[in-house]
Amino acid sequence: MNMTTKRQVFYSFCFDDDVMRVQQIRHMGLVDGDEPVSPNEWERLERASGGVKKWIDDNMAYRSCVIVLAGRRTAGRTWVKYEIEKAWNEGKGLFGIYIHNLKCPRTGTSGAGTNPFDDFTFKNSGSKLSSIVPCYNPTPTSAYADIKANLAGWVEAAIASRKA
Repeated sequence: MNMTTKRQVFYSFCFDDDVMRVQQIRHMGLVDGDEPVSPNEWERLERASGGVKKWIDDNMAYRSCVIVLAGRRTAGRTWVKYEIEKAWNEGKGLFGIYIHNLKCPRTGTSGAGTNPFDDFTFKNSGSKLSSIVPCYNPTPTSAYADIKANLAGWVEAAIASRKA
């Protein structure tokens, strides 16, 4: 891939807890990510029959990689689970990053959540998706710098691992 071309990625995360942390990653400008919907738009999507699912399907359609930005409650979110399963089944690059050590201007840092890939088990082997899909845990004292230094490489590695 031409290194001047940014990969198209889809960010999966818990909006209520982590939108400010996610914005820090988006503003790094290392990859092209989907833009978040506003809280009002999300409420409208939730009220419409099939609205959230259609929004996810439409926004994930042309992305080569899904990045799960894991905060305190991310792993238990219904739509995050849907996005992980969809990404895996469609052969997209997939990985996670723990973001609890990024500072939110409102709430500071947060407690770490569980690995969002632990909830998926392969029927044929009984192994967990987390045994194949990494969830990176940036250095607590320099989480932002660690993510910025590695994000593009993590994306490329995730995409390559699905093509292998």
